[in-house]
Amino acid sequence: MLVLLLATVLALDHLYPPFQGRLRDQSTLVLASDGQVLRAFATADGAWRFPTEVSRVDPKFLRYLKAYEDQRFDLHPGIDPLAMLRAAGQAMAHGEIVSGASTLTMQTARLLEPRRRNLAAKAIETLRALQLTYRWGRDRVLDTYLTLAPYGGNLEGIRAASLAYFAKEPSHLTEAEAALLVVLPQSPERLRPDRYPAAARVARDKVLARLLVAGEIDAASYEAALAEAVPQRRRPALADAPHLAERLRGAHPGQSEITTHIDRALQVRLQDMLRKTARNLEPGATIAALVVQNDGRKVRAYLGSADYFDRLQFGPIDMVQAVRSPGSALKPFIYGMAFDQLAVHPETIMVDQPMRFGDYAPENFDHLFRGEIPAREALQLSLNLPAVALMDAVGAPPFARRLADAGYPLILPKDAGRPGLPIALGGVGVTLERMVGLYAALADEGRALPLSFAADRQQPAATHLLGALGAYYVTDILEDTPPPPSWLAAGNRRQGSRIAYKTGTSYGYRDAWALGYTHDYTIGVWVGRPDGSFSAGRMGRDAAAPLLFEIFDQLPQSGSALALSPPEGALLVSQNALPANLRRFKTAQDFTSPISERARLRIAFPLDGATMMLAMKADSALPFVLKAEGGKLPLRWMVNGRAVGSQPYLRQTQWDPDGKGAHRVTVIDAAGQSTSAEIWLK
Repeated sequence: MLVLLLATVLALDHLYPPFQGRLRDQSTLVLASDGQVLRAFATADGAWRFPTEVSRVDPKFLRYLKAYEDQRFDLHPGIDPLAMLRAAGQAMAHGEIVSGASTLTMQTARLLEPRRRNLAAKAIETLRALQLTYRWGRDRVLDTYLTLAPYGGNLEGIRAASLAYFAKEPSHLTEAEAALLVVLPQSPERLRPDRYPAAARVARDKVLARLLVAGEIDAASYEAALAEAVPQRRRPALADAPHLAERLRGAHPGQSEITTHIDRALQVRLQDMLRKTARNLEPGATIAALVVQNDGRKVRAYLGSADYFDRLQFGPIDMVQAVRSPGSALKPFIYGMAFDQLAVHPETIMVDQPMRFGDYAPENFDHLFRGEIPAREALQLSLNLPAVALMDAVGAPPFARRLADAGYPLILPKDAGRPGLPIALGGVGVTLERMVGLYAALADEGRALPLSFAADRQQPAATHLLGALGAYYVTDILEDTPPPPSWLAAGNRRQGSRIAYKTGTSYGYRDAWALGYTHDYTIGVWVGRPDGSFSAGRMGRDAAAPLLFEIFDQLPQSGSALALSPPEGALLVSQNALPANLRRFKTAQDFTSPISERARLRIAFPLDGATMMLAMKADSALPFVLKAEGGKLPLRWMVNGRAVGSQPYLRQTQWDPDGKGAHRVTVIDAAGQSTSAEIWLK
C-alpha cells in the first residue's frame, strides 16, 4: 500500500510540475559594471519583476522575514504542522480564524499560481508547497518569493521595491527599511508608502516590535528604526544609458540580466553635462558622446543623445549608431598610412595650392592656400589639398579596404561605384561608434579591436589598422594640436591629460566632430541635427572640441598615448636632415604637368586690370588679400614699389591699402621670376 501511494505521488509530481509562468516572465535589467541597475524594462504584463537571489539580499531582511512570517522555514518540508495545529486550536476556541498557518513556501506556491481563496485552493497550495521544497530546495523557494512578492502597484519582488522606494539594491538595508519590506506583501495596496505612509508606518513599527520581542534587534536599534521616516514617494523608473540598454536588450532577447562595462557615476555626470550643454543649441539639435577605456575597448559611457526623453531634439534616436559624414575626421588615418608607406614624414614639405585630380578640384575649408607647409602642420590645420594629395598616393580603394579589414568599414554613397578621393573630406558615411573604435586603434599603436559593450563578450584578436610607425607619428602630431577655444594646453592645467585630438565639420555644418585619446581613454563627441538638415555655422573645433576636453576632465588623469620609445624606423629629425626622397612630397601632378606650366608665376588675385571697392571699417581700410600661383618659394611681395610683409613659404599675404586710386602689385619668386597686376580701388 505504501509503495502504491509513493508511486502515485511520484506520478503526480511528474505529470504536474511546478508552474513557472510568471517566474519566467521577468523584467530585463541592464546593469553597470558594478551591478547597479542602469535601466529596467517592464514585463509583457507591465510589471517591474526583477530577478532576485537570496545571496543578493541583506541577511537581516531574511532573518526578519522568517521571524515574522515563518519561524520554522529552515526546518519544515514546505508546510508547518505545528503552525497548522495552533491555527486549528485557535479557530476552535474562538469560533473564527485568529491566525493563519501559511508558510513562505505556501505563499510562493500561491504567487506562482494565483487562485480564488477557498479550501480547494488551500489544499492545492499545501501539496504544491511540499512539491516545491522537494524539487527546488529552500533557497530556490526563497528566491522565487523574493522575486514575485507583491509590493504595490506594478512592483513585484524585493529588488524592484527597494529600488523604487529607497533607490538602492536590497543588499544593504537599515532595520527600518528591512521591516517595511517584510510587511508590505501582506497588504501591498493598503500599505503602499507612496499613497498611505501612515498605514505603512504603523505596519512597519508592528514588525519592529515583534522583532524586539523575538530578540532579533536590540532596544537601541529598535528606537533608531522607529525614528526613521517612511518613504513617501516612489522613485521614477531607472533610465540611465537608455540607448545602450535598448540596443543590448535587442541583442540578447530573453536574457534577464545584461552586465555592461558602463561606469554609472560617470554616465550620470555626462548625461547631466550633455543635457545642460544642449540647452544652448537650436531646436532639433543634439549631442552624442562615447567614452571607451582603451584596455579591452570597454565602453564606459554611452550617450546616444543629449536627452533621451526630449522628442523635440529627436532624443530617442541613437546617434552613436547613426550614419553621418565625418568631415575631416578621417585625415589622421590617411596620413598614418602614408607614414607607414614612407611616402611622407611629419616634416616633409607639402604644397597647399590649387590642384585638380581629374574632374575633382577640392578646396580648403576657408578657401585660402598656405603654399609650402610641413605635413605636420597640414594635418594640424586640417588642410584639404594635402590630405587629398596623400589619399591619391595611398589610394582610396586600399584605404577603405584597410579600414574594413580592421572591422570598421566605411559606408559609401549608393551611387558610388568604388571608393574615391572625396573620402578624405567626408564624402562617405561613418558612425560615432566606428570613429571612436578607429581612434582607439591610434592609442594602441595601430591595433584595432571592436568596442566591447557587454561584459560577457570575448575579445577577438587585434587587427593592424596602422603600423606602429604611422600611429606614433600621427599621435605626436595630434598631441601638439592647439587646444580648443577657452582651454589651456595640458601643461598649463592642473591634472590636465595630454590629449591627442582631431575635429571634423561636414558639408553644410551638418556634423561637428571631436575625437581624442590618451593612453587610457578614447572619447568621441558629435554635435548636429539628427534630421540631417543644415546648421548655422557649427564647427567641430568650436562646438564639439570643448565638450571633448570637458569630458576628459571627468576621467582620471591619463598619460600620453605616445609610446615611451619611438618605434623602429622613426626619424626624429628636422626637414633638412631627412633623406632626399622625404624632404618634399611630390603629387602625381608634379610628374605629369609640363614644367613650364608648374613653374610659371602669376598673380591669382587681384586680377590685372581689376577695379574693386575699398572696404572700410571705422575710417580705416580693411586688409586686402594678395594671392599667387606657381613660381618657386619663397615669394616677395611689393605694392607701388614698397615691400609688403609676408611669410616666405606661403603663396598669399595681406596688404593694408593706403588709399583709393591706381596701385601696382608685384610678386617675385626665389628664381627671380616676377609678375605684376595693375588695379584700381574706388
